[in-house]
Amino acid sequence: MPILNELLEYQKVDAQLRKIEQAVSASEAQKKFAQANKFMKSAPERFEVQDKRAAELTALRESLIRRAEDIGKQIAEYSDVDEMVEGGGDVSFYKKNAQALLDRLRALKSEIQKLNSDIAATVEEYDRFKKQGAAMQKQYKEYKAKRDELVGSHKEEVNALRARLAEIAKKIPEDILAKYQQKRKENIFPIIAPLNGNMCICGMDFPLALQEKLAGGNVVECEHCRRFVYKA
Repeated sequence: MPILNELLEYQKVDAQLRKIEQAVSASEAQKKFAQANKFMKSAPERFEVQDKRAAELTALRESLIRRAEDIGKQIAEYSDVDEMVEGGGDVSFYKKNAQALLDRLRALKSEIQKLNSDIAATVEEYDRFKKQGAAMQKQYKEYKAKRDELVGSHKEEVNALRARLAEIAKKIPEDILAKYQQKRKENIFPIIAPLNGNMCICGMDFPLALQEKLAGGNVVECEHCRRFVYKA
């Protein structure tokens, strides 16, 4: 695989492109834009979850109110307890039932109060998220413009570097270039490194059998980090 010079030249040009990419990535404009962009993408789903939660709480509150009203009506039936007793009714039975209904009503009212607190908290969270959404929308527009301006300031240089890379790539086998690009995506750099004594740049010993394959300008992949290794 005598393509050492081409790979080294490709990496040299690619390093210049990578430096620009890192400068853009580390800029405040890019960080603020990325933060807002991430929020904007997740916002619809989060709003949907909050809407669903609000609907569930509202439905539960209405259910509890209906139950409380039903119990209230049952309690109202005991307003004529004196007449019931005079008619031969068991006063202890009526009192026991009335007390049980009152206890249920108190428990329901307690549940409603807690539910109202949950609803208020959900509304507060919704309003807070809505305000955050407005702020992030403003941040998105502002820093997208700044990010685009920064990228545009490097456009001419970046285009020249990419053109040079495309030219060099014609001299590199497709499978080797594909491996290089994969490592590039994995943020491994340098991708091509010289053998350091008997070791790869990653610190692993380079087997003697593989060292022998480095003769004549060949490159070999490290079995550990998968970098391309060459002998200087």
